[in-house]
Amino acid sequence: MGIRLGAIADDFTGATDLANNLVRAGMRVVQLMEVPEAGAEAVARDADAVVIALKSRTVPVAEAVDASLRALAWLRGAGAEQIYFKYCSTFDSTPAGNIGPVTEALMDALGADFTVATPAFPDNGRTVFKGHLFVGDVLLSESGMRNHPLTPMTDSNLVNVLGAQTTRPVGLIDHTVLAAGADAVRARIAELRSAGVAFAVVDAVSNDDLVRLGEAVSELPLVTAGSGLAIGLPANWGVQPSTAAAQLPPAGGHRAIVSGSVSVATNGQVRAFVDSGRPAFSVDPLRIAAGEDVAAEALAFADAHLADGPVLIYSTEAPDAVRGVQSRLGAAEAGELVERTLAEVARGLVAHGVRQLVVAGGETSGAVVQALGVTGLRIGPQIDPGVPWCAAVLPDGETLHLTLKSGNFGSPDFFSAAFALLDKS
Repeated sequence: MGIRLGAIADDFTGATDLANNLVRAGMRVVQLMEVPEAGAEAVARDADAVVIALKSRTVPVAEAVDASLRALAWLRGAGAEQIYFKYCSTFDSTPAGNIGPVTEALMDALGADFTVATPAFPDNGRTVFKGHLFVGDVLLSESGMRNHPLTPMTDSNLVNVLGAQTTRPVGLIDHTVLAAGADAVRARIAELRSAGVAFAVVDAVSNDDLVRLGEAVSELPLVTAGSGLAIGLPANWGVQPSTAAAQLPPAGGHRAIVSGSVSVATNGQVRAFVDSGRPAFSVDPLRIAAGEDVAAEALAFADAHLADGPVLIYSTEAPDAVRGVQSRLGAAEAGELVERTLAEVARGLVAHGVRQLVVAGGETSGAVVQALGVTGLRIGPQIDPGVPWCAAVLPDGETLHLTLKSGNFGSPDFFSAAFALLDKS
C-alpha cells in the first residue's frame, strides 16, 4: 500500500505512544530515531505509517523547527500522504514554543492554511472540553504539570496557550460540533477558514469524538495532536484493527528499569517498586556534579541483583526536591547531568546482558536510545494505554525489548505489569 501517514513526534516516548495507537488500529508502523539520511526510504518499504522521533520538545525553537522540517522533507520524499505532528497529551510547551512555531513552519512548507490541534487521549485521562485540557478530573493547571521543571503548564485554556506561541489566529471546535458528526466538523472548519482562522483547538471527551474528528480531517495535509487522534485516522485508508501488527520476537536476557522522569505518575511507579522490596538505586544529581562516578556505582549495584529479577536505577523525585537541585545546579544543567548518567547506565546494563529494558521519561528515553545506537523500533503489544513494548536491533545484531514510557503514563504497578506482559508473549 505504501506510506499513507508520516508522523513527526517531538520526543521519543511520544513517538512510541503514537506508533502504539496506529498499530492497534491495524497499521504497519516503523518508528525511526531522528531523521534518516536521504535515500534511506527503503526502511519504510513495508510500512503503512512512519513515525520519526525527534528530541525537540524543549530545545531552542530554531532547532526544533529545523529538525521538524528535515523530518517533513524525508517523509514527503518517502511518499507520505498526510503529516501528523505529535506532541504530549499535556501540551508541554512554553509561551515561546515549541508547538506553535513548529506547526506554523510545517504549514508553510506544506502550503496549508489550516490545521487542528488536540492533545486529547481519553484512554489516558486527557480530555479537552470548551478548549480546556483536563488531566483526569482536574484542569491541567491544577495537575502535577503545574510543577514541571522545564515546561510548567499553568494555563488550561489551550486557545490561550497556543495563541501565545503563534502569529496566526486560533479558534475552537467545541464538543457540540463533534457530537453532531464528521460533516458538522467539516462545516465548522470551513467557517473558521473563511474567517481567517488558521488553527482550531478541538474538544474531545471520548474516543468517539476522536474517531469523528479523524474522519473529518482526512483531506487536511497536516494534523497536530497528541497520540489520541491516531485512533481515528487509519480507517480513512481502509485499514482495520489487527493483532498481527503487534507481534514481537520472544524475549530473553536480564531485566532493568531506568527512570529519569519527575512526573507524578512515575514517582508513584518508582515508589511502588521500592516499597515492594525489589532492588533500586537512586541517582543523585548533586553527587554527579561533585565528580563522583555514580554510573559505575549504579552498574555495580545492578550486577549484584540482575540475576534475581528486574533492577531499578532512578533519578525521580518530588517537585520540592527537584526545585532544590535546580536551585543549586540550574534546571538545564541538572537535567543534562541526569540524562547523561542514565544513558551511560543503560548502555552498561545492555553490555551486562539486559535485553528487556523499561525507560521512563521523554528526555531520558531520547538520551538512552541515542546512547544505545538504536535507529528504529518495531512496535509491539500495549502494556498500558499509550505505552507498548518495542523490539530494537542493537548494533551487534541482538534484539533488545524496549519500552519508552512517557513520564505521565502508566498505572502504579506499571513496571511489574510490563515484564508480566512479556512473560505471556
